[in-house]
Amino acid sequence: MRIDSHQHFWLYDSVKDAWITDEMAKIQRNFLPNDISGTLKGLGFDGVVAVQADQTHRETEFLVELSQVYALIKGVVGWVDLRSERIDDYLTDFSKFKVIKGFRHIVEGEDDPEFLVRDEFLRGIESLTKFNFTYDLLIRPRHYSSTLKCVKANPNQAFVLDHIAKPPIKSQEFDEWAEFIMALCSFSNVHCKISGLATEADWKHWKLDHFAEYLDHVIASFGKDRIMFGSDWPVCLLAGDYEDSLHIVEHRLDKFTEEELKGFWGDNAVKFYGLS
Repeated sequence: MRIDSHQHFWLYDSVKDAWITDEMAKIQRNFLPNDISGTLKGLGFDGVVAVQADQTHRETEFLVELSQVYALIKGVVGWVDLRSERIDDYLTDFSKFKVIKGFRHIVEGEDDPEFLVRDEFLRGIESLTKFNFTYDLLIRPRHYSSTLKCVKANPNQAFVLDHIAKPPIKSQEFDEWAEFIMALCSFSNVHCKISGLATEADWKHWKLDHFAEYLDHVIASFGKDRIMFGSDWPVCLLAGDYEDSLHIVEHRLDKFTEEELKGFWGDNAVKFYGLS
């Protein structure tokens, strides 16, 4: 099965979606499955994982409702208040929906570098493990240290790193990010989405060569069975079109076997998220 492991859907609201600045005017509108389904079908994709973009329980419910209308959505990564004392109650309720595979918090927006290892957050991660939910890591460099501590403290939790940790591709800085990737990949319970790369480069002037070193490093570090493709649509439209998100990675996959390619383009995501 060919899967895009990272897509977003929203009904645009200028207040709720204030993170979509005027610089991002191209995506200041509604995006629903019908807007991408034809493109996906033409490229041979069978489905997507819908990932939260708003930090409310209503966002999770919205994505579940979309999945009940659009068979394209094979899995949902929602948001839940991981720091709440009622986390087990919330997860019990969300467990009723088999399409919900995991959860994410927009940690990249948190100024606290130790956010991931605060007691209330770690309690939430422990609950995810108990309920067999995955967790998507969305971080910035200030969270590198706490990410490693969080992962080490939760060896039985299935983690996946979003957007290869958003390396500074535009400035072509490499060493700090590469060191972090090497440390993170040593934990076998962590997988990695090769996604969201173009928006970390110069939106208007990126070239394929700008991504080569980062892609080669993350593939060599995590190996071919712990990586998966994700487009980060529609955010990726800020730096090109949907097909560009494929082209950026395709030119670094020449040494993959047919089975390894099947894994990267879908099977690894199916296994990680338990898609059907």
